[in-house]
Amino acid sequence: MNRPIHNIPFAQLAVGMEAEQTRTLVADDLYVFANSSGNVNPMHLPREDGDGDGVEEAIAPGMWIASLISAVLGCDLPGPGTLYRSQTLQFRGQAHAGDTLTVRVRLTAKGDDRLVTFATSVTTSDGRPIVEGEAVVVAPERPLSFDSSEIPGLMLQSHKHFERLLEQAEPLPPMPTAVVAPEEEDSLGGAILAAQHTLIDPILIGDAAKIEGAAKTAGLDISGYRIIDIASHAAAAEHAVKLVHEGEAAALMKGHLHTDVFLGAVVRRETGLRIGRRLSHVFVMDVPGLDHLLFVSDAAINIAPDLQTKADIIQNAIYLAHSLGIPEPKVGVLSAVETVNPAIPSTLDAAILSKMAERGQILGGLVDGPLAMDNAVNLGAAQTKGIRSLVAGHAEILVVPNMEAGNMLAKELSYLAHARSAGIVMGAKCPIILTSRADDEQSRLASCAVAALNAARSGAA
Repeated sequence: MNRPIHNIPFAQLAVGMEAEQTRTLVADDLYVFANSSGNVNPMHLPREDGDGDGVEEAIAPGMWIASLISAVLGCDLPGPGTLYRSQTLQFRGQAHAGDTLTVRVRLTAKGDDRLVTFATSVTTSDGRPIVEGEAVVVAPERPLSFDSSEIPGLMLQSHKHFERLLEQAEPLPPMPTAVVAPEEEDSLGGAILAAQHTLIDPILIGDAAKIEGAAKTAGLDISGYRIIDIASHAAAAEHAVKLVHEGEAAALMKGHLHTDVFLGAVVRRETGLRIGRRLSHVFVMDVPGLDHLLFVSDAAINIAPDLQTKADIIQNAIYLAHSLGIPEPKVGVLSAVETVNPAIPSTLDAAILSKMAERGQILGGLVDGPLAMDNAVNLGAAQTKGIRSLVAGHAEILVVPNMEAGNMLAKELSYLAHARSAGIVMGAKCPIILTSRADDEQSRLASCAVAALNAARSGAA
């Protein structure tokens, strides 16, 4: 609400006084109420079929609707200092996520001991009645005001951006994916989970006995999947690359082997999957409270990238953002400060990269730097520093000075800001899926969805 609120003391109340508020019910309201009340009845939760009829309900709980009446009484009429004595409720209809509700109270009687009676109602925007009733409250005795901006805010740990990616990838045909050395439970389980969600059609390449043993331990049925028995990890990675060249695989997925061995086959000059740019890793992150996806690069491959490598890192991230529906991504090239300082080499690189983008040497995005983390993602911080830029405060891609900074940034977002991350390597002939043993199921699925969308929409540019 974030506004000063004032009351009307009992002595100033008169029969016939009215007040109303309008509120649009959003999905997050239902999640907040479920968490605060403990009522996790699936009838009230978005994307759940609570009664098994094949239809998602998302019906507002009756007591959530009743709380809207309490909000009018406690904030507007009589206002701060009001306490309930009783409330009757007659439910005339149901409200669903997306409905706009109007809550009205009308004073009908004043009694002893500051007791006041109100007729109460909740209707939809088209006048359909939801709740009718009567409230009896104790009105405040003296004038009071309250600044509601002092109330701490709430942030839901929801990951709506990843959910949207999964929805977009769902209609695509399963992407043939060469999974290299899925020889333990996590790597095999991630591939099979993605297959069950029709994101990939896995080709399991590695030691067949170990793959089958991992499947048995994890309770997975892999009888319907192709297994290519190659004991050597290096040979398995080379065979996976060969399948891409032959058109049998459209993506690679790392299993239980060293990244150097896995990517060594990809970057081999004669037989690999190079396309002229350096390979780079991109974290695609769904940060709760952020209204867009956030890309962080490079946090896994290029340890101390030089200027040209950073240009490739930016170009790879821009092309990935294009394939995920961002037509002109805003790229913030990060450093410790937002001004060019010859003593800080990353500020020089950032300034040059910005100019390279202006001159068409980096295509498809808006690039600006150097930017510090605060003014890259927060408009208020950028304005305080006097930075005028289309990127500052709105960056969707964060390009870090080196792998150490990128790794720390990505993990801070994951473990402190409760972000979920998808990992993909760009700059090769096909998308390359890199998942971590620490990834949860949604992150594993999101990595496969990102790869599938990239392959389908961009030819893995």
